[in-house]
Amino acid sequence: MFSVGQNVLYGTNGVCVVEDITEKKIGKVCVEYYVLKPLSANMSTLFVPTQNEQLTKKIRGVLPKEEIDVILSDLPDAGEWNDNKQERSERFKNVVSGGDCVELIRMIRLIKSHGDELSETGRHLHISDERFLKEAIKMVSEEISLALDVDVKTAADLILK
Repeated sequence: MFSVGQNVLYGTNGVCVVEDITEKKIGKVCVEYYVLKPLSANMSTLFVPTQNEQLTKKIRGVLPKEEIDVILSDLPDAGEWNDNKQERSERFKNVVSGGDCVELIRMIRLIKSHGDELSETGRHLHISDERFLKEAIKMVSEEISLALDVDVKTAADLILK
């Protein structure tokens, strides 16, 4: 159970603040909700039913500074590039939707490394790979920024090292 004022990550929405835990009556049934406010989208408010396990499992607490430091310094190899665009896109989609910080950073570093190799020959990343890269950087850099108390740009630079 999360508490009001806690910073959490929710799916691809990035870092959110649990603004409230409230009940709303739908028909004759009262449903309890987490009211989440994404830090990067002030105008958005998300309502997540606390009893919906499929949605609540997409919420997790922001990792502490110590864990972020370990992840950034001891991250294993990102793996091999998959030339099959469809398989690669499916894998990247699963990583993004899973929201695991380690897997997101691995994916970011893999895409960045492949992009660097391509640019040496005057080529560019596929547009879908660029989209996954940008989305993953946004998700992870918000969390790292908050945990390390640095700006988002600095956090993004730390990921890409």
